Amino acid sequence: MPSTHLSLHLHIVFSTKHREARITTERRDRLHADLGGVDDHVHLLLGLTATARLADGVRDMKAVPCKRVHEEPGDRAFAWQQGDGAFTVSPSHRENVRNSIACQEEHHRKRTFQAEYLELLHRCGVDFDKRDLW
Repeated sequence: MPSTHLSLHLHIVFSTKHREARITTERRDRLHADLGGVDDHVHLLLGLTATARLADGVRDMKAVPCKRVHEEPGDRAFAWQQGDGAFTVSPSHRENVRNSIACQEEHHRKRTFQAEYLELLHRCGVDFDKRDLW
């Protein structure tokens, strides 16, 4: 086969350092222009090419909004938590994930980030140590 054909999409989740609520309402529109999230964490749907590395893609997605915040007066302490979650998404579920990401604020009125994240880990069969989560 002379070319590569790939459908690789991931649901990525990462939070602010120490899960502090640093994504204020005023800066949420700018930071979440390409992401979905609330005041202490972010969700995104990321498609990878055959040559892309997940770690590089997530690093780059974290860098742009962090730089924007540091260019504004006021919050030099803003940072992302080290580590993140990455969960594969089948083509038949991409639209559901996209809709879920778009409705994060409403979603978290009913359910905590911790409950949501634990469900993702369990549903995707990810082994984890609870001491390393929060």
